Amino acid sequence: MKLSLSQTQLGSLFAICAAFLFSTKAIFIKQTYALSPLVDGTVLITLRMISALPFFLLLCWFNRHHNKDIAAKDWCVLILAGLIGYYFSSWLDFEGLMYISASLERIILFLYPTLTVLASSVIYRQKLSLQSMLAIALSYGGTVIVMLQEQSNVPHESNFWLGASLVFASAISFATYLLLTPRLIEKFGSWNFTGLTLSVACIGTLTHYVIATPQPLHLLLQLPSSVIWYGIALGFLVTVLPTILMAQSIARLGAAQSAMIASIGPILTIILATIFLGEHLNAIQWIGCILNIIGVMMISLSKKKFSH
Repeated sequence: MKLSLSQTQLGSLFAICAAFLFSTKAIFIKQTYALSPLVDGTVLITLRMISALPFFLLLCWFNRHHNKDIAAKDWCVLILAGLIGYYFSSWLDFEGLMYISASLERIILFLYPTLTVLASSVIYRQKLSLQSMLAIALSYGGTVIVMLQEQSNVPHESNFWLGASLVFASAISFATYLLLTPRLIEKFGSWNFTGLTLSVACIGTLTHYVIATPQPLHLLLQLPSSVIWYGIALGFLVTVLPTILMAQSIARLGAAQSAMIASIGPILTIILATIFLGEHLNAIQWIGCILNIIGVMMISLSKKKFSH
């Protein structure tokens, strides 16, 4: 009994730490954008993936024994999942953060479980339960409240709606990735799958950067050292470390309980954005944020699945 309690406490601590580290992502990104005009979403996500790639390649190496007798079709789906889930989704997110607040970005991204449920309903022709429909209405209603309040306070010539659309597209992309993962995890094993998909995403990001940038190496050498350090922090503290912590939490608590603890993520991002970026939500936006979290928690716990 003592061992069980200890494992529960440890799993909860891992989930809280993972949620906190994930919540710092938008803060690091917004702070880095303010440091140099050379930095955009493509440059910053490249720094992040360069920093994270060595770890994920090691993960692939140590789990290479799982790769025997796997069909070419499964490898193709895995590559697609890596490109959609952690390359394209992340790039859309980084680009969107150039135009909207860190708080709103986190709230929009937090919708991905509802998107997964909606897509599953269409694909498998399953009727949504009343609880699911209520949860979706709460989460989207809350998000719209926060968006409209923020939009009313930004200049008309700003790219607010572009930023919000990019981040929502990021959530759609990540939800698509989640639909592809269950069968792949069974085939490849969870740690091996994580290493492979994130390695694919890193390579996809670096390829994008080289193609999109006229002098890719020259640009990286021109970046201030502070930008490089932020990129390393995004790679290790916001990508590698919380991925490990969340996996360890799920192993001890199960997916549903880890999801419940991790749902504090948007609140943590808003608090950090207030402290470090000077962002502030008004009372109406806080109501919208709470509605969003309640709706997403209802969806997550009913499905008993969680992934970042």
